[in-house]
Amino acid sequence: MKRIVLFDGDCNFCDASVQFIIQRDPSAYFHFTSLQSEKGLQLKKQHGISEDEDSVVLIEKNKIYTQSSAALHIAKKLDGLWHLLFLFILVPRPIRDYFYNYFAKNRYKWFGKREDSCTLPSPEVRKRFL
Repeated sequence: MKRIVLFDGDCNFCDASVQFIIQRDPSAYFHFTSLQSEKGLQLKKQHGISEDEDSVVLIEKNKIYTQSSAALHIAKKLDGLWHLLFLFILVPRPIRDYFYNYFAKNRYKWFGKREDSCTLPSPEVRKRFL
């Protein structure tokens, strides 16, 4: 089953997060596309995701997860102890999203935006990008 992670392709932290997921996802559960790409825009429209959504989105079994819920559902599938982060799903979503949104609002200031150049993934990893 294909799980699709939509991410902010302009964000250095988001790019690093995608690389982090790839390294901890040897079963290749996740596939990726940026929110700004043609495929990302198509998926947002197809699944009724707000045009204003500029943070991580997970599409899994035609279910949409955004913000902290997306991050926690992604962590649940990662190798190592990262799946334990899913326990934070017990924290009410408004509280989780408050902290998530604070971080998301400051991500460009703290980590910067991507320049025109980007890391060229290996052919094996490239297959995971839509």
